[in-house]
Amino acid sequence: ARYCSVKCQKEHRSQHKGACKKRAAELRDELLFKQPESTHSGDCPICFLPMPIGAEYSTLMACCSKIICKGCDHANQIREVEGNLQRKCPFCRHRVPASQQESKMDLMKRVEVNDPFAIGQMGIMRFYEGNYEGAFKYYTKAAELGDVASQYHLSCLYREGKVKMDEKKEFYQLEEAAIGGHPTARHNLGCREAENGNYERATRHLIIAVNLGHEPSIEMLKANYTKGNVSKADFAAALRAHQAA
Repeated sequence: ARYCSVKCQKEHRSQHKGACKKRAAELRDELLFKQPESTHSGDCPICFLPMPIGAEYSTLMACCSKIICKGCDHANQIREVEGNLQRKCPFCRHRVPASQQESKMDLMKRVEVNDPFAIGQMGIMRFYEGNYEGAFKYYTKAAELGDVASQYHLSCLYREGKVKMDEKKEFYQLEEAAIGGHPTARHNLGCREAENGNYERATRHLIIAVNLGHEPSIEMLKANYTKGNVSKADFAAALRAHQAA
């Protein structure tokens, strides 16, 4: 609708407020339930293959904040050993840090130039030190810069009460992380919707997570299917997606 003035718009607001809220929710759901092309980790910057889910299958390079798949990291190490070469990052060719202290210094250099991933890593470090306020500060800044993992970590802080518990903010950060392709955030959304009795929404979330290759989500779907909360067609579609992922 177009209005001749702000006054006119405010006077008319009571007539269309409900319709506007409904449409805003519909547009949010269109964005929320769109299948991401890949997980938030994307592709390995060396071999360009999709990054597997799980930190144990990748290596963080503190020098450039790139995550390299284990295969490329291993191949690079073999090349260096066979050629008697100095150990370097397979992406930026920076010398590999000789100690944890050097690694932290490299990471801080990335933080100083507002690298969102590096800032998020600092948040993780503060979290495991028990400094939850510090973790919240770094996660918030990284999330504002677009780091999907930090959006997920913020939702965990809100849920676990490491900062002031806030269910609304927890859900918002979970949704933002899920939209960005974070499979665990998507899974958690499915679990929360199921807890609230919203099984149709829960199933949609879990199917998206399954399509991203998230193993726990297929198990959650199986459990809901046996309870009669998931249709046979939806469960069959999820199994096919799981096999293809």
